[in-house]
Order: sequence, then structure tokens, then C-alpha cells
Amino acid sequence: MPTKPLERKPDWLKIKLTTGENFKEIKSMMRSKTLHTVCEEAKCPNIHECWANRTATFMILGDICTRACRFCAVKTGLPNELDLQEPERVADAALQMGLRHCVVTSVARDDLEDGGAMIFAETIKAIRRKMPMCTVEVLIPDFLGREASLVTVLEAKPDILNHNIETVERMSDRVRSKAKYRRSLELLERSKRIAPNIPTKSSVMIGVGEEWDELLQTMDDLRGIHCDIMTIGQYLQPSPTHLAVKKYYTPEQFAVLKEEGMKRGFKHVESGPMVRSSYHAHEQVQSASATNA
Repeated sequence: MPTKPLERKPDWLKIKLTTGENFKEIKSMMRSKTLHTVCEEAKCPNIHECWANRTATFMILGDICTRACRFCAVKTGLPNELDLQEPERVADAALQMGLRHCVVTSVARDDLEDGGAMIFAETIKAIRRKMPMCTVEVLIPDFLGREASLVTVLEAKPDILNHNIETVERMSDRVRSKAKYRRSLELLERSKRIAPNIPTKSSVMIGVGEEWDELLQTMDDLRGIHCDIMTIGQYLQPSPTHLAVKKYYTPEQFAVLKEEGMKRGFKHVESGPMVRSSYHAHEQVQSASATNA
């Protein structure tokens, strides 16, 4: 059961709202193309900043997830039928936005035999056809551990393969639904084995009840499978029915975590209270590419 949240958010978690012309244009375009973004569906705190800068993370395979993770604001239930035209609409939107780096994620689709891997692959291919110079990052679910689904995505040659481990091992079953800590590590390890030149990335949200040494162990686990990029952000409770925040970390503590990650050999660590998996993703591509050149 959710517990009572901490009384007050610290000042460094205050969000600056910006709804200028870029923000309005992107919102209108998403509606006209019947596309979803994780920015909206997951109530990302950075949506105003990112949309004002004409960046967005597309969420494919609908907006209804088959899982009900205790931290996530995305709707859960019985998903709609597959939309086979969605990859082309995503590519058209990325072209209209003039993106240089495109991030594509999805809801979990455990109802599909391949978990939606084919739509991921077709989306990558569509973006490549229409925007050859645009790099593509995919943030994928675990596909219930199906290696064939991972291969389908990797064969489309994304520039970055991202899969979030979300939290430390002890907290994983409490925070996530169906996803397993070791299965997430296995997916990232398999990706490196199958496509060693494609950088891997993972993310954790902190403040859900983990201990400091557990965070360092998670870093060690990710580096043990040669994960290239790590992002670390503060968990924020999206509604009273979701998992409550146990701790607000200070910007100074996030800076220390970045140092710890870099010491362990990550090529890029994005660490801060408002950091989310796709935050400043375009700035991480060069670091990852240099690593795997």
C-alpha cells in the first residue's frame, strides 16, 4: 500500500513552466498525427523544457500498458490493436520537428508474441529512410526475456539500445511489475553480445527506499555487463495511489553519484534531481559513439 508522502518538495524540484510557440506546435502536431509521447503519458517534469527545445520521446504501441508498475503514471489495462502505420507517422513527426536525435520508447505489450519488437524495428527503419542523418535511440521493455525480440530490434541498428533497470535489486519486485532485476541485466548483456558496437544505456530513479551502497552495487552490476551510459534521477510520486517518495536527494548527492559512475567506467553519466532516461539524450550520443568507434 502507498504510504504518506514526504511533506514538502525541496526548492530544487520546482519546475519552470514554459508554453511558448514550440511547445504549442509540438502538442498540436502530436494530436494531429495521433501519436503519444512518454513526456505526457508518464507526466515527465521536463516536458515544458524539452518541448520548448523541440525534443520529445515518442511512445509507440499505444498508450495502454499491460503492466502496472508502482512508480509509473502510464495507463494500464487491455491494449488496443496494433497500428501498423504508426512507424511512418513517428518518422513524419521527427522530420517535421527537424530532430537530430530521436528517442522511441513504448508501453509494455506482453499480449503480443514479440512484445512489439517488430514495430520498434519498423519505426527505426522509417526514421532512417526519411532522416538518414538522425540518430535513433530506443528505450525498450524486457520482452519477457525473449532473445528473438531483442534480435529483431538490434537488427534494425539503433544508435543506442536503452533498457531501464529502474531501481536496486532489493526494491525491484516492490517497484516494478513483472520486470526482474536480473532479467534486465541479462537483456543488456545479450545486447552487447549480439551487437557489441551498439552502445547500451540504463537508468535508475532514486528515493524509493534504496540504500547508498545498493546504488553503488547497481552501478557495479551495470558496468559488469559493459553498460555504457547511466542516468540517475529523483523519483516523484505521480499520484497518491503510486509508490510514495521515501527520500529527496540533494543536488550535491547527485553530483557524487555522477563521480562514482564515471570512476566505474561509464562513458556518460547524467545525474540530477530532474533527470529522466531521455533527458539530454542528444548530448549522450557523441560520448557513446566515441566509446564504440
